Amino acid sequence: MGLKAHAYVTQVRWTAADGEGTRSYRSYSRDHTIAASGKPEIAASSDPAFRGNRSRYNPEELLVASLSSCHLLWYLYLCSVNGVRVVEYRDDASGTMEEREDGTAEFARVELRPIVTIAPGNDRARALALHHDAHRLCFIARSVKFPVAVDARIEEAALP
Repeated sequence: MGLKAHAYVTQVRWTAADGEGTRSYRSYSRDHTIAASGKPEIAASSDPAFRGNRSRYNPEELLVASLSSCHLLWYLYLCSVNGVRVVEYRDDASGTMEEREDGTAEFARVELRPIVTIAPGNDRARALALHHDAHRLCFIARSVKFPVAVDARIEEAALP
């Protein structure tokens, strides 16, 4: 059985609009855009700790969001095919990046904290167990070299 490949193409654009460019470390804007064909642009920059624009997404936030989003999508799929009716899902995910004295850095950990609300009468234990499967299947989590922890909670919606 062969592998099925999926290709993803994005465009990252930056310009030295003021004409100064990278004359010095402090001289250039970190603001740039991320796009993919037919989709809205994402206003991006670096983390403010690295002279970035606080009002724009940075790559570190996008990495954490990517892990959270991938887990969400696998989880919703698994619930849909296993008879668990989810009515709300929220996740306050966080990541820790460690910077070394030589200026290099890498993520040490990401933690997903999904809080899932299921319809009354659904199997809470099954809903919780499906997080394990979603984590195992999430291709973003499978692709990173740091631990991704999932600390999930299941709540039941109030009866109407």
